[in-house]
Amino acid sequence: MQTAPVILIADPEPRTLEMIFEPDVLSRLGSLGRLVIHADGNRLSPDELDEALSEAVIVIGQIDLDADRLARMPKLRAIFNVEGNFLPNIDYPVCFDRGIHVLNISPVYATSVAETALAMALDLARGVTATHEAFRDASEAWGLASNAGCFLFTGSPIGIVGLGDLGRALRRMLRPFRCKVRVYDPWLPPRLIEAEGCEPATLDEVFTTSRVVFLFASSTSQNQGFIGERELSLMPEGAVLLVMSRAGIVDFRALERHLATGRIRAGIDVFPVEPLEAESPLRRMEGVILSSHRSGGMPESFLEIGRLVLADAELVLQGRPPQVCRRAERETVALMRSRPVARS
Repeated sequence: MQTAPVILIADPEPRTLEMIFEPDVLSRLGSLGRLVIHADGNRLSPDELDEALSEAVIVIGQIDLDADRLARMPKLRAIFNVEGNFLPNIDYPVCFDRGIHVLNISPVYATSVAETALAMALDLARGVTATHEAFRDASEAWGLASNAGCFLFTGSPIGIVGLGDLGRALRRMLRPFRCKVRVYDPWLPPRLIEAEGCEPATLDEVFTTSRVVFLFASSTSQNQGFIGERELSLMPEGAVLLVMSRAGIVDFRALERHLATGRIRAGIDVFPVEPLEAESPLRRMEGVILSSHRSGGMPESFLEIGRLVLADAELVLQGRPPQVCRRAERETVALMRSRPVARS
């Protein structure tokens, strides 16, 4: 008699089950096999956890899976990280050699991050927040003077650095604005960039020709601080920069210097240390919109996590490859710097 496959939810923190699984989704997941939970207030004993791991076909969560532990998991087919990164707590070479899929749910954040990025770009282009703040102390200008330094977003040249899930979601939102979009992404061939209706470009071309630049690149061991003094100095007067993916790709000291001059403006959702230090000069600069790393954290996005996990878990248990979650790739996963920020 064939036993039901064990689906183990283990250490999904900082996600809770209620945050990512609607009741019907969790019920459907449970119908695929024997659901074992080591999360929230439901903690297994060390012996119970070892037994569950030894039988697990699917693991959902951020539990550590080194080579020794994986060697005791002969049935394992897939690991789902529900935090959103490829963390260094898994022996990826062992997984690749054994054909174990390592997946994360980062695509769920694409729409919500892109939506925030677009909103901030429009605000900075048109001076919406700046004018609103001027009303508070009765210093607002009227008529044409009220639009000094502003520009029409529609038709403006746009640059995107990193055309992954976030960049492609933004590209779809930009279509009604009729903007020419240049893209720098060294991990993609020009053919794929062109297929999205964009023009492949060098990093210098993106920063020199764009009135608005969106930063969506992942953080890797090869690109720490690669948006720095030289790149920022290429931006035209009055241009707008959106820092939306990983703070590690930006030299924040250089960014602060450029913003302090007022030559460029910026919307920033991610920072090298979070929460942002109380004494940070960014808090007091004009032409800067700050967001508390909140663009992706919508309730709708978190619930989509459970739906993606369920969809790919069904495929894996049918002996098919996963299709909707992001897969770790042998060639690139070791380069990823997955921890998004340092916590103060």
